[in-house]
Amino acid sequence: MDAFYASVEVRDDPRLTGLPLIVGHRGPRGVVATCSYEARRFGVRSAMPAVTAARLCPEAVWLASRMSRYLDVSTDIRRLLDELSPRVEPLSIDEAFVDLTGIAADLDAGMAIARRLKDRIRAEQRLGASVGVAPNKFLAKVASDLEKPDGWTRISLAEVPARLWPLPVERLWGVGPRTAQPLHRAGIDTVGAVLRVEEAHLATIVGQRMAAHLRALARGEDDRSVDPEREARSISEERTYGADLQDADAVDRELLARAEGVARQLRKDGLVARTVRLKIRTADYTTWIRAHTLGEPTDLAEPLLAAAREILRARVPLRGRGVRLLGLGVSNLEPALSGQATLFEDAGTDRARRAARAADRVRDKLGDHTLTRARLLKEPQTP
Repeated sequence: MDAFYASVEVRDDPRLTGLPLIVGHRGPRGVVATCSYEARRFGVRSAMPAVTAARLCPEAVWLASRMSRYLDVSTDIRRLLDELSPRVEPLSIDEAFVDLTGIAADLDAGMAIARRLKDRIRAEQRLGASVGVAPNKFLAKVASDLEKPDGWTRISLAEVPARLWPLPVERLWGVGPRTAQPLHRAGIDTVGAVLRVEEAHLATIVGQRMAAHLRALARGEDDRSVDPEREARSISEERTYGADLQDADAVDRELLARAEGVARQLRKDGLVARTVRLKIRTADYTTWIRAHTLGEPTDLAEPLLAAAREILRARVPLRGRGVRLLGLGVSNLEPALSGQATLFEDAGTDRARRAARAADRVRDKLGDHTLTRARLLKEPQTP
């Protein structure tokens, strides 16, 4: 999907059409989640610090992320992909691989299907998408990025020298900033340059295994299959705070808020989780990511919160440092009621689940802020 969050916001509020729009938090510690193409013309990019984006594009319109809204739209688009093929591998909320083996006879047939998909997304969702068609996942990903926005691109193996080799070496999977630096120092700036040096020499720069990997991709080779089981491996929420969370009670309230949000998304997706993951970052950028596996899978906030509290108490040595970022996530997901354990849960858990689902129905009907826990209510300001 093209500039997905920003495009959803423009669709929902046409007054934003044509404006430089930034989705994210504008505060001194904020980060750009995404931005419209009008904002990108000023040099604004995803993951850019908000202060940098504001300097580059002072006239931008800023909106806070509405993740639940984007997830709903993503789910609707996913249904269109599932109608094309039983083999769909989601990469993120706005991107997925679709295996057309046995459905499209060749790349030309794949391009025809891609065009129909783009047209249907435009008609039903009023959003733009860029689609890449190729013999394998790597080339399809590259193709989908070549002509954004609203791209419709194919790369055959015969076209690899013309279309892939001139691209920056960073287009190869596995070449991030750390790997790119020694490659650039060696004069290896493009994908084609990877093949113009001997593999033995390349191995002295990035290691034998990485050298073989990069050369295979540069030839357009990728034998990985589309993995439908990648679906819903994790759900998470995290927040970066304008002022560090200094006291334990403030941290605990934020843990509760994150547990509530993750649990609600689990119930919405009909899933339960076995593993809880806590992410904490302090003002000096020290970061901990710790996980705990539950005895029973759950879709309730209370067990998630209890696990997060225990991780924080036993495995995160804050030593008085304030919390800059806090995140809570879950993984090892499975469909609710898929295992025996949930069939024999105690009466208290059953009541808690029925109460949580009743609250979900109220929020879905009347809005997210119609019901909240008393502990999450903002304290009145002292005059």
